Amino acid sequence: MATRDRTILHSDMNSFYASVEAMLNPSLRDKPVAVCGSTEDRHGIVLAKSEQAKKVGIKTGMATWEARRLCPGLIIVPPQYEQYLKYSRLAREIYGRFTDQVEPFGMDECWLDVTGSRSIFGDGERIAGRIRRMVKAELGLTVSIGVSFNKIFAKLGSDMKKPDAVTILGRDDFRERVWPLPAGELLYVGRATERKLAGYGIRTIGGIAQAKPEFLRRLLGKNGLMLWAFANGEDRSRVMHRDFVSPVKSVGHGTTCTADLASSEEVGKVMLYLAQDVGHRLRVHSLAARGVQITVKDGDLFWRQYQAPLPLASQSPGEIAALAFRLFEENYHWEKSVRAVTVRAINLAPENAPEQLDLFCDFEARERRRKADDAVEEIRRRFGEWAVYPAALLGDLKLPATSLKDVVMPGVCTNSRYGEKTAGRIGNPYKVSRVDCRAVSKYNVITK
Repeated sequence: MATRDRTILHSDMNSFYASVEAMLNPSLRDKPVAVCGSTEDRHGIVLAKSEQAKKVGIKTGMATWEARRLCPGLIIVPPQYEQYLKYSRLAREIYGRFTDQVEPFGMDECWLDVTGSRSIFGDGERIAGRIRRMVKAELGLTVSIGVSFNKIFAKLGSDMKKPDAVTILGRDDFRERVWPLPAGELLYVGRATERKLAGYGIRTIGGIAQAKPEFLRRLLGKNGLMLWAFANGEDRSRVMHRDFVSPVKSVGHGTTCTADLASSEEVGKVMLYLAQDVGHRLRVHSLAARGVQITVKDGDLFWRQYQAPLPLASQSPGEIAALAFRLFEENYHWEKSVRAVTVRAINLAPENAPEQLDLFCDFEARERRRKADDAVEEIRRRFGEWAVYPAALLGDLKLPATSLKDVVMPGVCTNSRYGEKTAGRIGNPYKVSRVDCRAVSKYNVITK
């Protein structure tokens, strides 16, 4: 690797959830283990698996019954998110001994820029080797580390050799080693993009690199130009400082119901329930929503997404829920029952930002509603989250158990499809999630 280049590391903790479980319970070592969600809350799928389970075909996102059929001796354990967060933090502390430029990419992955550390600790390969040994010795876990001159290729390198390995991708050899890989291996090439590229005969990273940039722009918009630059080794995005917090882009709350919702009334109640937390989170961050987006997943796991602007920026759970329900009523045609719902506040603005008034708005009624929301917020602050709530939320809402804990997730985290990385923005995507420590039954997401 040329000395003028940056030295970027990407550290990926191997089979992270399952490895932590085996470290905490040594009887699980060298056995097929799967960390699975709660079957009772309709989350009976594989969240993570050990190397031994992976070898027999167990995959993330696979239904628990399917995994058991594939591997009768599979050991299934529930997730312990507090432990995973603890060891994620401890790993980042080790990385911090070598550089203060440590950017999380999920609980188990981080980028490190060690360019300024080479004169102290040696080249990237030597630093990666030291980190790998320290994580194993101090935490009892293993990492795979990619070393390259940019973030994209460092991530590719950490995926190329697992577990417990270091892979170098230099400027001189990346074409021979990276270009033959499938297009889907390139970060931010999802399944839909991969299919679209394949339709034009582009099936490898090299195919992306050798395509005409203008063609990719017409096919994929500005993301096409971004992928072309990535494939050609021209990613110049920097590794953010460990204290960097990017601006909040949206605030959402979603849940998978314990039974399918069979009527608009049931969906409306769930949306009102979700909007309570969305409004609270907006207040915490001193933001207001200018629009609302909903995601609806039916019983066949097919999802639809709709969005619309609010007449005026709002933090009101009632206003957010009302627009969410109107979007649902206007767009969902009840071909299937509803399994999961997400309500998201979008197009955020500072809560006191000036805006164009609406001549037809009843501002007196809106001010009364705001004061009522303020009072509810204060009561909840003093006496608990559900000290007061709308009467419409009484009764069985078909929601999972609410014994939840707030958990701060570093970087991009897995979303509700269990194990599928969120396709975040270049930079530092960040989420805060509320997670049921028995299963991922409900989640609040703050996307940055």
